[in-house]
Amino acid sequence: MSSQLATKADYGAAPLDLGVTKALASFLSSMSYEDLPVVAAHQARRGILDWIGCALAAHRHPTMEKLLAVLQELNDAPRARVLGRETKLGLLEAATANGQMGHLLDFDDTHMGGVVLHTSSPVLAALFALAERGTYGGRDLMTAYAAGFEAGVRCGQSAPGHHDGGWHLTGTLGSVAAGAAAARLLGLDAQQMTHALGIAATQAAGMQQNRGTMCKSLHAGKAAANGVLAALLAQRGFDSSDEIIEGKRGFCRIYSHVAAPELVLDQIGERWEIARNGHKPYACGVVLHPAIDAVIALRRQAMVDARDIASIEVIVHPLAVKITGVVEPKTGLQSKFSIYHSAAVAYLDEDAGIAQYTNERALAPDVVELRRKVQVSTDATLRKDEARARVTALNGATHDVHLPHASGTVMNPMSDAAIETKFLANATPAIGLQRAKHIVDLVWRLEEVTDVRSLIEACAS
Repeated sequence: MSSQLATKADYGAAPLDLGVTKALASFLSSMSYEDLPVVAAHQARRGILDWIGCALAAHRHPTMEKLLAVLQELNDAPRARVLGRETKLGLLEAATANGQMGHLLDFDDTHMGGVVLHTSSPVLAALFALAERGTYGGRDLMTAYAAGFEAGVRCGQSAPGHHDGGWHLTGTLGSVAAGAAAARLLGLDAQQMTHALGIAATQAAGMQQNRGTMCKSLHAGKAAANGVLAALLAQRGFDSSDEIIEGKRGFCRIYSHVAAPELVLDQIGERWEIARNGHKPYACGVVLHPAIDAVIALRRQAMVDARDIASIEVIVHPLAVKITGVVEPKTGLQSKFSIYHSAAVAYLDEDAGIAQYTNERALAPDVVELRRKVQVSTDATLRKDEARARVTALNGATHDVHLPHASGTVMNPMSDAAIETKFLANATPAIGLQRAKHIVDLVWRLEEVTDVRSLIEACAS
């Protein structure tokens, strides 16, 4: 009988001693507001304002009624506010509700720096819940928010095949981001932060199969709750692997067919991921935005009546079709992942806001008729934020548009004024114009706010 000596690398959880997770945790736990570059701090303000508006816009969505009925049955202890409502819930339940609310309309921010991550919904929902336990200033909130971006995005960059595996990154990476942010807000040390990352990552879940359903935004809510639980457990001494990202059975190896743990620490402290965040002018999947921009421009250029159109051709990066290929959406949530629907409403309404993705608009005769004239092609040489569009009229006339960069991206960002306008449009129906303007004032000077509970209270009904 022959035998072979086993080495430590043969064991599933044996340490690789790469030190990636611990180094990331050390950086995150020592972060301070003073470390943030001016652009990162400003992006934090923009992101917080934008996310609050997105959550308030969804506060009475039927999905929230179903979710809150269950969460109140599970735990109605009045610990943390639900945005846009008088309701208070337990910490985990409030984080779940606010996280789902922020992502429900697919109007929240999207980081595209190697990952497609809606960072704010899980991170801010977690932070808002925890911030009600004590006194935290605006600078504390901004620092923790930025820490969430560093953890979630960098973990995602270490797993380049993660999205291709069918995972919804806002559920998976969102858990890691929320855990890091929550741990930073609580002031956990480097070892506790390491454990918080591990506890958050081991809860990570979310499947792309659930696009177009109530479950997609639930991923953000669960990720927020996962982050809160991870930080509170780590604070009490609950442990985890010290190598949850790079370990032999760590995140970057089991969630991706390609592992790149070295990217976690690449330019850390120099390249701030929150500074590369993007914001949505349209309430749908971000990969649809180039096509929407192109079709709106096409409409304004061509001025062809929809009844006189023979076809609309949209040419996009292949990722857009992979994510948004729903041909005949039956609900508003499904229509958010239909490039055919998005092109049709963009042409008909010259917009793709909340009103364009309702159940009624998904089934409207004029939309159904035009989206059946939409033809979609892919071109791998196009950037993910680039698109081309052509309309052909019944008389044979054609008009073409090329869009280099979609609005809301790093290369074509929304202005502060546009972010504020979007917020007021989203928030005013929920809380009134006066209070919405008060929130705008608080957020733009957030570093001066000594207790963020004043901001959270202003967001509740």
